Amino acid sequence: MVESVLCMNPGDGQTSYAKNSFLQKTVLSKARPILEDTIKDMFSTALPTCFKLADLGCSSGPNTLLFVSEIMDVVYELCQQQNCKLPELQVFLNDLPGNDFNTVFKSLPFFHDKFGKEKGDLYGQHCFITGVPGSFYHRLFPSKSLHFFHSSYSLHWLSKVPEGISNNKGNIYMAKASPPNVFKAYLEQFQKDFSLFLRLRSEEIIQGGRVVLTFLGRSIDDPRSKDCCLRWELLAKSLLDLAAKGLVVEADIDTFNLPYYNPYEGEVRKIIEMEGSFDIDKLETFAINWDANDDISNKDFVFEKDQCGRNVANIVRAVAEPMLVSHFGDDIMDELFKRYAEYVGEHLCVEKTKHINIVLTMTKKEYIPV
Repeated sequence: MVESVLCMNPGDGQTSYAKNSFLQKTVLSKARPILEDTIKDMFSTALPTCFKLADLGCSSGPNTLLFVSEIMDVVYELCQQQNCKLPELQVFLNDLPGNDFNTVFKSLPFFHDKFGKEKGDLYGQHCFITGVPGSFYHRLFPSKSLHFFHSSYSLHWLSKVPEGISNNKGNIYMAKASPPNVFKAYLEQFQKDFSLFLRLRSEEIIQGGRVVLTFLGRSIDDPRSKDCCLRWELLAKSLLDLAAKGLVVEADIDTFNLPYYNPYEGEVRKIIEMEGSFDIDKLETFAINWDANDDISNKDFVFEKDQCGRNVANIVRAVAEPMLVSHFGDDIMDELFKRYAEYVGEHLCVEKTKHINIVLTMTKKEYIPV
């Protein structure tokens, strides 16, 4: 079952998601203007007494509450502009049951204290945060109960590994060498999952409610593109190296595939239009280097092959290790990601490959009785 093993590395150790989620933080920062514009447009004339919202796939670590603080900042600013009373905020943090919710909850007192000092004690008391364990491929909330949904870096994870891809030998995801049926199976699984996600959220959100989603995609229609496949091809290559050393059984590699998909923006748009519950307000893409530290805004960055390789390997390890351990055991993890870091560093010396990110905003359509 994917739900039992799809989780980020817990805690705050060196390989934890909390210590290796700078890429995800950068994505949140890049998407923030769209998030702000959406909230401001929603409440341009008036704010509700209680603003109810959910973050789907919240994970754990510093980024979880970063989204909440961004929402609180925008709402505070709107209240200042409209000279109105602060609404209560009811925030639901959702992720799979294996998520490290304890780390999130332990950070809440500090979070509330921080906002109390910055904007007054009363403001911190207006925000009520609740954890909601469960898959967003199931119903999570009562009908028409929320104003706003947000999800960042979660919807590229599928509900399950696509069926019928046992011939994808030597690969752990779509790869240049994968048979045609593998690409077809991955696309069909994403179509099913994303359509289901939209239908479920349409039942839980009010008419006119808004949705902001950010997830990994690819730059062109061809799924063999480097920004789609290469990151996982290098990990498969690292696993095959360990198999050559006798540390991994090659047949185990042949039976491991990731429940993951990088959609093209045209695929996303088509699914939303076909499902029919939401109008697309905006759909954009932006690129971030594999090593998010390598950014034009980071004046101190100096490319160093080994360090960049380790940075990228640590990010991938933080999100993929629980799945890998469940299939291969934990004895090989250090050696696997050491080898992977070397391959990534060598690749980045030749070519600076980027993650393609899709960010979109949608509005729940109004129901017009026939």
